[in-house]
Amino acid sequence: MMSGEGKIIRPWGWYLRTYQTEGYKTKVFSVEPGKRLSLQSHEHRKEMWSIIRGEGLCTIGDNVIKVKEDSLVSVPKGVKHRIENISDKCELIVSEVQIGDYLEEDDIVRYEDDYRR
Repeated sequence: MMSGEGKIIRPWGWYLRTYQTEGYKTKVFSVEPGKRLSLQSHEHRKEMWSIIRGEGLCTIGDNVIKVKEDSLVSVPKGVKHRIENISDKCELIVSEVQIGDYLEEDDIVRYEDDYRR
């Protein structure tokens, strides 16, 4: 078992890994107002997002859905996805569960990225 390592700062906000063991990892992340994560997919994991605070847009494959506090989103393995904070004032706080056979940060294929990564 590995516990959290502290906040990891990203250009869109931050994330905090809260728990990891074989087969799953949990995180909390914050997306700053007006920012979004890259359009991405993962080969080895699926994700589930629970919106804790704020409002956003989630792209899951060809679908774009508006989310707010208490929304639940499922991201299947291999599907392009993104989350965006549509507020100009409040951060978007999300609890994430990753499930899969490989859960490291390098399992990201980026298709579009506002930060040129």
